[in-house]
Order: sequence, then structure tokens, then C-alpha cells
Amino acid sequence: MRNTLLVVMFCMVASGSIAQNTLSHKSNYQLASRFSPQKIGKLVFSTSVDPHWLKKSDRFWYMYETTEGKKWYIVDPVKGEKKQLFDNADLAAKISRIVKDPFDAQHLGLDSMRFIKDENWIQFEVKSTQEIEKKDTTAKKGTPPVKEKKVFYFEYNLLTAELTELPDFKKPKRKPSWASVAPDGNTVVFGRNYNLYWMDKANYEKALQNENDSTIVDHALTTDGIENYGYFSDGNLSGNGDSNIDKEKNKNKRRPVTAYWSPDSKYFTLSRTDNRKVKDLWVINSVADPRPTLETYKYWMPGEKEAPVDHVYLFDMTLKSGKEMQVSQFRDQDISIWADPGKVNTRDDDFKPLKWLGTNTAFYFTRTSRDLKRVDVCKVDVTTGAVKVLIEERLNTYIEVKRLGLVNEGKEFIQWSERDGWAHFYLYDENGRLKNQITSGAFHCEDIVGIDETKRVLYFTANGREQGEDPYYVHLYRINFDGTGIKLLNPGDFEHASGMNDGKTFFVDNYSRVNAGPRSALYASDGRKLLDLETADLSSLMATGYKFPQPFKVKADDGITDLYGVMYRPFDFDSTKKYPVIEYVYPGPQTEAVNKAFGRGMDRTDRLAQLGFVVVTIGNRGGHPARSKWYHNFGYGNLRDYGLADKKAAVEQLADRYPFIDINRVGIHGHSGGGFMSTAAMLVYPDFFKVAVSSSGNHDNAIYNRWWSEKHHGVKEVISDKADTSFVYNIEKNQDLARNLKGHLMLTTGDIDNNVHPAGTIRVANALIRANKRFDLVILPGQRHAYGDMTEYFFWRMADYFTEHLLGDKTARPVDIVEMTREQEQGKTPQRRGTPEEEQ
Repeated sequence: MRNTLLVVMFCMVASGSIAQNTLSHKSNYQLASRFSPQKIGKLVFSTSVDPHWLKKSDRFWYMYETTEGKKWYIVDPVKGEKKQLFDNADLAAKISRIVKDPFDAQHLGLDSMRFIKDENWIQFEVKSTQEIEKKDTTAKKGTPPVKEKKVFYFEYNLLTAELTELPDFKKPKRKPSWASVAPDGNTVVFGRNYNLYWMDKANYEKALQNENDSTIVDHALTTDGIENYGYFSDGNLSGNGDSNIDKEKNKNKRRPVTAYWSPDSKYFTLSRTDNRKVKDLWVINSVADPRPTLETYKYWMPGEKEAPVDHVYLFDMTLKSGKEMQVSQFRDQDISIWADPGKVNTRDDDFKPLKWLGTNTAFYFTRTSRDLKRVDVCKVDVTTGAVKVLIEERLNTYIEVKRLGLVNEGKEFIQWSERDGWAHFYLYDENGRLKNQITSGAFHCEDIVGIDETKRVLYFTANGREQGEDPYYVHLYRINFDGTGIKLLNPGDFEHASGMNDGKTFFVDNYSRVNAGPRSALYASDGRKLLDLETADLSSLMATGYKFPQPFKVKADDGITDLYGVMYRPFDFDSTKKYPVIEYVYPGPQTEAVNKAFGRGMDRTDRLAQLGFVVVTIGNRGGHPARSKWYHNFGYGNLRDYGLADKKAAVEQLADRYPFIDINRVGIHGHSGGGFMSTAAMLVYPDFFKVAVSSSGNHDNAIYNRWWSEKHHGVKEVISDKADTSFVYNIEKNQDLARNLKGHLMLTTGDIDNNVHPAGTIRVANALIRANKRFDLVILPGQRHAYGDMTEYFFWRMADYFTEHLLGDKTARPVDIVEMTREQEQGKTPQRRGTPEEEQ
């Protein structure tokens, strides 16, 4: 019988009844290796125009790189004119004569360029190969001198092409990270030993030259700061990355303070958080040198009663004293002080103060209840300390907030809200009385880009308003404060990113799609296109055989809701073959892992497909905030499973639509929330999803951070008969379904991940072991959440897993990952491996 069956199968294959393409086939490691991040960096250069707006005119400059090298341009919107700042070849020759190093037009290394004087001059620096002794006034006697490359400083006249060396130029010292400098530059605030200190300008200038100068005089502003209840982040919080050794070593160093200054520099405010009752969490860096190190940090998990408590302080720098503002309203509330957005024409300045949103006598903040269903927009009167509630928002699911837009120094303000089921803007008077809704309709408003107070015009970004487009494509609009005259300013079926000048007269528009190369154009604020600026040079990328992916639309599992996705095929695609399909997933709800614009990040999509897969990314109900509030909150209360039915339904529809998709070989991969989702998919639909690679997943959201889990799943506030408040949280976990595993699952995590703790992955592994399941577990030593310098290693381990278990390629792989080792130069001293903090 067995021999007969083999003969029948042979005959069917020979006759075409069973196509060869249903059998396993070889993976294409060679093709995938051609699109590593390192190689993409040599194939794709500038993809957007980044304007540096000047202060004394409406002009801006930018640098753009192509396969011909870098070029610098100056644009005059008033004249509608774009030209090169200088002749690259001529400038290279002039620099070469002075520096004594050869430069040419394509290899011109200019750093720290900025406009000076009357804006007809630029200043820049060039690093040479000449070695000089570095001056270090803090070095001990007898210490061997340190060598460094000499830097040459230049000024260049744009009108005469005159290049002038600045041999005695003293480059301004960069503002140290610990310094919070007042807008007038006369006062500097910083943290030390959990307290606040200040110094004057003269002593700050000493610190810029030598931070350890013993003559520096500073003054204590507070004395009551203690560990876990200081006036700045003290290294005990998740994400700081300080080991216990680091915290002890750095406790007396100056530390940064998030101080929001009044415009006149007389006051500043800050939020001080009491973390003393928040429980500790730990990771161990086993590969630290010379001994493993322990990292202890505060980490608030969902449902825990031990919560941080936010306090708001206002400091008067004339009196050198501070006081606490009375802002308490909700149990375990969160306080957000709003910063002034600043001006775009100051981006090249060495000094950019952090100012509060408001005036010299008032600033604004929001307070949010722990369940995020109540938000108060508040204003503080600096002279009296009075806190006034301007707006009270209440919803039955979580409330999102964005920064207010102030009009005429707070005489009016514009608020963003989703109160009618869509994100829109509302105009209020200074006392919080609603004057009118500015935008309305079934579309999503995103950010305030500019406010023209004189013309009473709001410039803002939004998506979903243009018919026939992907509703996620963002555009720039203008509208009158009274809600009339809405106008699309940058038309075109693309994802747009726009940056406006401070005068609200011009903007630069960068636009692309996943299936169309990036372009940039200059517009007037009334929507007139003035200039096409750049088209990205993708010639080298296309020469490799690169092909754009394909956007698509399907229905959600309800058969009603439109979902939008992208399909990535192998560049050697053969439509007569059957391909396994891999879904790259992220559940949201704060974003969806579906690219809308062209980008360099290809590892989990384009590159993975080259191994011999069709890779798809697709949204899901509840997966993105840029649709209706209903869509965004679909998963509220069902954070583990809410997106899975849509992921399954999408692949089924694609398989019906495209015969080259093999519905019997479906894989799934995701990172972080996607790691959580991909494992859940294997356990909820074990007969549909056959293989998963789940990296750094928050599989057990009861031990993930409070913000993501309580917000998007929900937490219930319970008030007892005695008026005590508690919070009830319950969520389903991946390990609860470990018994359901049928396919192949690879779990990975970094062992010092202080964002999604490795315990989430270990708990799933424990449950799978106790359920007698075979699975694979990869631990990446010394790695945080993003895997740092082991991302390439992770990619090839993922490639091995999918090619073996989904593609059916059982080829024995050598111990060496040859796709990595052949790219490494031999004979060189290995580069120093970055610290976990550097790799984060």
C-alpha cells in the first residue's frame, strides 16, 4: 500500500496534478543578506529636506545627500529660488590648502554649520588627520597627554566665496546635560543629592570650562529631597539604566532637572514625584566587567496600590524659594506640565531654554485620574498660586490629551479633544468657556502646526478627510478659528510631513508612500506650490533589484471595518509558486506596525521576505489612535485577544485574492507588544498560525508597566463604604494558554530589558515546560529592549527559524552565521562594545 501511494504521488507530480511549488524549497539567504541595515545605509541617503529657518529672513538652508555626495542649499521662498550655498569643488580645494588633508566635491566633511553676522556668512568646522595634544586641566601631574584630531574652524562669505580660517577660535562649549539655563542666561539650575541647586552665569561659565573647578560657587535651593523623592530623576526609575554601582558613584554629581521656566526667567516650575512606596524591580547584567552588576529600579505594575505621587512646585528665583502648588484632585493622579513649543528658527542655537506654556504670570498643566477617564485642564496663577480648572473632560474609556495652543498670550486657547468620537479642535476663552468647535466631521485631527493670531487661522495636520486615500495619510490644513474656510494645503495621495516657519507664511512638505520614493516641495501657507525641492536618489537601491511593496485593503473580522496593510514579496517573486506568509504584527493601541511612508527600516518586512516568504503587515480594530475613537478603543478590556481575529481574517482574504499565498503555512512575528501578540496568536488560533518568533514580548501584562496596560486594558476604581479608594485590575495572560501550543514557537529577550522585563518571557517558558511543550528560547546577554549590537544576530536566528519550520528548508546551517562573518573586516582590533545604555 505504501509503495502504491508513492507511485501515485510521483505520477501526480509528473503530470502536474500536484505542483512542485507546494513542496518545500530553498531559502534565499544570499538575497536577504544584500539588504542588511549596514548595506541599506550605503544605498539610500537623504529621504527628506530638513529646513534650518533663518532668523533675519524667510530663507532656510538644508543639506541633501545622494550617490553624488552631500550638497548644501539655500532657499528663498519669497523669490521662489533655490541655489547651492557654495561650489563644492572650489570650497574643497580651498579647505585642502589650509588643512593639508585632501578633500573633493563628493567628500566634503563640514560639521556644525550655522549662519552668522548678516546671514551672508556661514561658520563651520573640519576635522583633520593631524594629531595634537588635548588640553586637560583636570588631569593629574604625570598623566601621559591624550592625542586628538585637530579641528579647523572657518568662516565663509556666500557672496564673495571668501574662506577665512579662524585659528584662535574658541568653540562655545555645549550646554552640559545637567544645566537647566534660564531664558535670560543668568541663572542655572541643576540637581545633586536629590535636591535643587543654582549658580549664576559667572560660575556656570567656569563649569563650562572645567566642571570640577574648585572655585565654582553654587547654592542649595532645597534641602528636603531624599532618595526616591527627589527633585529630579535619581537613577532609580525604569529606563535610567543605572546599576547600583553607578548610583553610588554618581550620587554627588550634578544631574539634569526638568525645570520649565517663565519667559522672563523669574520663575520655574517642575513636577516632583514621590516614588518611595513604589516597589523595586531588578535586572542583572551578567556580562558586566569585571563582575556582574545588579540594577535596581522603581517599577509600578498594573493594579498595585503602591503608586507614585506627583507634586507640582513653583520656584521664585528673585526670592530663591519655592512652594508646592495645591493640585491634588484624583487618587494616584498623573500631572503633565506643558512646555512652550518654541521657535523653529532657534534650532541651530547652542542655547535653547525650556520654557513653560503660558506667560510670565501663568502656566498650564493637565491632571489625569489613574483610570484615565477624567482629565482636568488647569491654569496656575503665578502671583497667587491659585489653580483654576478650565476644562473637565470625562469619558467611559481612556482620554487622550495634547498640548494646548495659546492665542494672544492666553486670552483664548485651542484644545484637542475626542469628545464627539473623532479628534477635533475647540476654541475657548481664557476662563475655559467654549466659544466654538473649530473642526468637525468624520476625520482625525492630529497636531497644531501653527497659529496665526492676526488672521485667526489655525494650521494643523489631520488624516482621513480625503476621499479615495488611505485614511492614515497625514495632510496639512488651514482653517479659520470660527470653523469656516478649511483648506487642504498639500494635496497628493501620499503620507506627508510638513514643517512651517515661525511667520506661518511658508512650509516644507516631505511626502512619499511605501510604494513611491520620497519627494520634497516648498509651499506658501495658502497652498500654492512654490518649488519642487528634492527627489530621493534611490538609483543604487533599485540597481540591487529592490521592488516596492504593495498596499492593500481588506475587511476586519466583522466584515464591515476597513483594514489597511502592506504586502512585501521576494524580489525574485514567481507568481506560479506557493509562498508561506508571515504576518509582522504590533497590536497597538498607540500605533500599528504598518508603514505608510518609504523608509530604511526593512529588517522585519522587505528583508525577511527575501528569504522566500510573503510578509504582510495589517492594522486591526483597536490598533491605532488616528481613526475614530471607536476604532481606537475597540480592544479596551480585552488587551490579549482583541486584534487576533482581524489578523487571521486578513490573511484568509489575501489567500482568496492571491493564489500564490499558502494559507496552510502562516507564520507570525512581532517585537514588544508584537511579541506578546504573536505568541497569543499561536495559542488562541493554534491550527492557523504554525510558526512564531516572539521577541521581547510583554506576555504577562500584570508585570508590565502601569501606563500601557492599565490605560489600554482598563482598571476599575472602587470606592468602599468607608470612602477608601482601590484599583482592581485583571487581565488574561499568554501563559494561561500554554497547553494550546501546537506549532513552533521561538521566544527571545534581552536579559537586562528594563522596559519589558525578561520575567514576562520566562513565565511563558515556565508554563510551556510544565505543559510538556517543545519550544525555543534565545537569551541575548547584556541587551536592553531593542537588542543593541545583537539585532543582526537576532535577525539571522529568526531567519533560521522561519526557513526551517515554515519554508521547510531543512538545510544544515554551519555554526558560523556566514552572512555576518563575511561582512566583518579581518585583522582589525575589535571595536569596543557599547554599554547597555549606549545601545538602548
